[in-house]
Amino acid sequence: MYGLGHCSTCQKAQSELEAAGWAVDFRDVQKDPLDKALRERLAAEWGEKIINRASLTWRGMSEAERGADAVTMMGEKPSVMKRPAIETGDLRLLGWTANVKRALGVQA
Repeated sequence: MYGLGHCSTCQKAQSELEAAGWAVDFRDVQKDPLDKALRERLAAEWGEKIINRASLTWRGMSEAERGADAVTMMGEKPSVMKRPAIETGDLRLLGWTANVKRALGVQA
């Protein structure tokens, strides 16, 4: 799971996953930034959805910064990434919604 350690949604997701029996390997993208190859893979997987346009980070970005591609944005401002981004087996899930919980067998 990729996210931010201080993000309440990421904390909730990790807690609920662990309560449901999942072993969570959490990576705080702020403290341990993603390399370019991984950012490229995430951007290829989710496209523009990987960018959280409702975040405080996004709202604080200049128009020039917002015009960058997702790979560059996540490299320069890791907190602009939509979170959590969850990878397990063949599943690739973004956010902590009822659909994501269902896909992982977590009670909503």
